[in-house]
Amino acid sequence: MNNTAIYSADLAGIEVGETAISDVNGTEGILSYRGQPIEMLAGQPFWQVVWLVLFGTKPTPAQELSIAEFVGIHGVLDKSELALLSAVPAGLHPMLVLQGMVPLLNLHAKSHVEDASDVAESGLIIAAKIPSIIAAYHRMEEGETLICANPDMGFHENFLMQFNGRLPTSEQTKIVDAVQILQMEHSFNAGTFAGRVCASTKAPIQSCIAASIGTLFGVLHGGADQAALEMADSIGDPARAKAYVDFRLSNKEKIMGMGHREYRVLDPRAKILKPMASNLCQQGEAKRLFETLCAVEDACQVHFAAQGKEIRANVEFYKGAVFYQLGIPPRYFTAMFSMARVYGYIAHYLEFSENSQLIRPRARYVGIKPE
Repeated sequence: MNNTAIYSADLAGIEVGETAISDVNGTEGILSYRGQPIEMLAGQPFWQVVWLVLFGTKPTPAQELSIAEFVGIHGVLDKSELALLSAVPAGLHPMLVLQGMVPLLNLHAKSHVEDASDVAESGLIIAAKIPSIIAAYHRMEEGETLICANPDMGFHENFLMQFNGRLPTSEQTKIVDAVQILQMEHSFNAGTFAGRVCASTKAPIQSCIAASIGTLFGVLHGGADQAALEMADSIGDPARAKAYVDFRLSNKEKIMGMGHREYRVLDPRAKILKPMASNLCQQGEAKRLFETLCAVEDACQVHFAAQGKEIRANVEFYKGAVFYQLGIPPRYFTAMFSMARVYGYIAHYLEFSENSQLIRPRARYVGIKPE
């Protein structure tokens, strides 16, 4: 028996499980859900992609209708949930609000999803309520009247209406559909792996989703979207981007949203998202922010090329410009991310629960040895 332990502080290159949900081929820059490339999925109907991620098949028309109706019905927050939300301390970051609220939600099913298990329905109730929590908390912060979810509206159309208080255009809704599909699932990322660790203890799905959301909040994970746009805003003008990049990189500081842990070439999601951001951000403040981000990426490319490296913007980098143009403040960007990634969390909970084992790695002890 080989007693030599494999050591990796960040688990880089260590296979810790199997999944059939998504594949990240970082060498070739390919992302697929259930064997289907992200380039093909980004333009598909939202609920078809959700069903594919959750259950591994293309839904029948009845299944697609049932999941859309289920989420629509369960998206309305009840009085006790609104009371909890109203009691949250003022100024708390939306991601902390979500992490705290998810375990406290009422998961009683008022209807059913065709061919879905009870635990899948519990996950979908959480997914249904997250947009309403985000929108309601925003309107509470702004002192605006709350807008109740409308089960008869489209999912992201409903969210934008609740959040901004005005009906979005069909083009805006279509863009949100695409962005949320792009960030729905990404294999064993930090947030998903945290949820799997939690699931390995036989914790309920709401605890696992809360653990995943808490992990997603970090600036080295989902929080890079907020950090990237705030960086562009602080730079102020595309003409100042080169000086900013030169200063940061010469001091060995990170440029948030540049590069990705997994991709050695262009992030395939960024390849899809950047043209969308360009088309959407054609005027005003959004145009300035987008052009500043482009200038930052260009300056980074010059710097990295001189070192023989190819490091490009990831999906987080340009996503903030899209959300900003849609009226979403930067501090809500990562909450929007969790609103999409929750379907990946549910899928992994369902997959892992079929043959779960307690995840309990060994630590390399470097402290004082006993006498």
